[in-house]
Amino acid sequence: MNALEVRNYLLGLQEQIVSTLSRLDGTPFVQDDWQRPADGALRGDGKTRVLENGKLFERAGVNFSHVQGDRLPPSATAARPELAGRGFEALGVSLVLHPHNPYCPTVHMNVRMLIATQAGQAPVFWFGGGMDLTPYYPFEEDCHHFHLTCKVALDPFGTELYPRFKQWCDEYFFLKHRNEPRGIGGIFFDDYCTPDFAQSFAMVQSVGNAFLQAYLPIIERRKAMAYGERERDFQAFRRGRYVEFNLVYDRGTLFGLQSGGRTESILVSMPPVVKWRYDWQPLPGSLEAKLYTDYLIHREWV
Repeated sequence: MNALEVRNYLLGLQEQIVSTLSRLDGTPFVQDDWQRPADGALRGDGKTRVLENGKLFERAGVNFSHVQGDRLPPSATAARPELAGRGFEALGVSLVLHPHNPYCPTVHMNVRMLIATQAGQAPVFWFGGGMDLTPYYPFEEDCHHFHLTCKVALDPFGTELYPRFKQWCDEYFFLKHRNEPRGIGGIFFDDYCTPDFAQSFAMVQSVGNAFLQAYLPIIERRKAMAYGERERDFQAFRRGRYVEFNLVYDRGTLFGLQSGGRTESILVSMPPVVKWRYDWQPLPGSLEAKLYTDYLIHREWV
C-alpha cells in the first residue's frame, strides 16, 4: 500500500471539487490549513475548505485530513474488535453541500483510507466511502441519475458492487429512532480491501471522480426554480433529521470526535439553518407528504 499515493489523489480531488463548485457559485472557498503537533496524541494535517452564504450554497464544506494516532477509537473497531488497541493512520476527503434552494438537494460524499498499525505486525488497511442524496422536494429523474452514476462508477469493478453498496447505504443512512431514511440513498461501503490495494484504490478513485457527474446535473436543473417561505421552512425542518443522524449515528463524525479531531472541521457538515417542531405532520396529498410516501421508502432506482 502507498499512503502518499492516496494522499496525492485526495488532495487533487478536493481541489477539483472546490474549484468546480466555486465557479458554479461565483463565490470563493475559504481555505483553512491546519497542523497537529508532532508530539500530540493525534498528529497530522489537513485542509478545510468552506463556502458560506454564497449565491447557490448556504454552506459547502469540502475537507481533507491526514492524521495518525496511537489508538483506534471505538467507532473504528466496532466491526473489527481484533484491531482494538492498534495505532492508526487515516486520510480522506469528506464533503457536505447545503444549497439555499429547497429544490436543490443536500449531498454528502466521502472517500477515505484507514491503516491499523502495531509493532511487529503487518499493517491492516481498508477503504470506505460513498455518496448519498438528501432531497427535500425530489424529482424522479434526479434520483435515477444519481443512482445510475454511482452504478456506472462501480460496475467495472464488479456488477455485484452497486446493489450491495446501495443496500448498505439504505441500511446505514437510516434514523432508527425515527424509523425513516435520511434521504434517497446512493452507495456506502466500509472495510473494503478486495482483492488488493491497487484494485481497491482504483474503485475508490472511480467513486470520488464520479461525484461531480452525479450531482452537478441535478443542481443545474433545479437552481433557478422559484421557492418561498413554505419551502424554506420545510427544508429547515428536514435538515433537523440530517443533524440527528450526524450526531447520533455517523461513523465519520464519531471517529473524528472520539479521536480528538478538529471540531470545527468535523461539524462543518451541519446545515446553518435548522428547525425542529413537535410531532409535525405534512398535509395529506401535499408536496411535503409526497417526500414521505414516494421517496423515503425502499426503492430500486436503476
